[in-house]
Amino acid sequence: MPLQQIAELYLHDLSRSEEFSARLAPLLRTGDILAFEGDLGAGKTALCRMIIHALGFQEDVPSPTFNLVQTYEPPLDDQKTPAVWHMDMYRLESPEEAFELGIDEAFETALCLIEWPSKLGPYLPREHLLLTLEICDEEGRRKLTLKGSETWRRRLVGKLDHE
Repeated sequence: MPLQQIAELYLHDLSRSEEFSARLAPLLRTGDILAFEGDLGAGKTALCRMIIHALGFQEDVPSPTFNLVQTYEPPLDDQKTPAVWHMDMYRLESPEEAFELGIDEAFETALCLIEWPSKLGPYLPREHLLLTLEICDEEGRRKLTLKGSETWRRRLVGKLDHE
């Protein structure tokens, strides 16, 4: 089933991106897969970083470009916050290489934030939320388009709008 458009937002500056992340984070849970698309420099890593921080992780959130995966584990007494796997698939030579990273386990046990999801080919689970970032102008404004299944639409519609 094709993904349907859920929302189209304009992130005029970093504070708007942080506001979006703060609204999205409480809606996320273990087993969710967020797939981030956009050109180099569109802000995929920055948006992932903001979502990770909005989930309550305070540590530094480096780009996973070179080691492909960064993981974040909540404290043992935190039953609400999911573990997070932040993945950058840009350097994969073939989709099968992703299994060497343990992503099949991550899909079941963590919230997965995946940059360059097209590199996973047929292994990207169908039930994912696609977030596409586009640079709109020389001031750096971004257009963020969210697409997903009917399940994602029901979870998100009306909960991400700017107040």
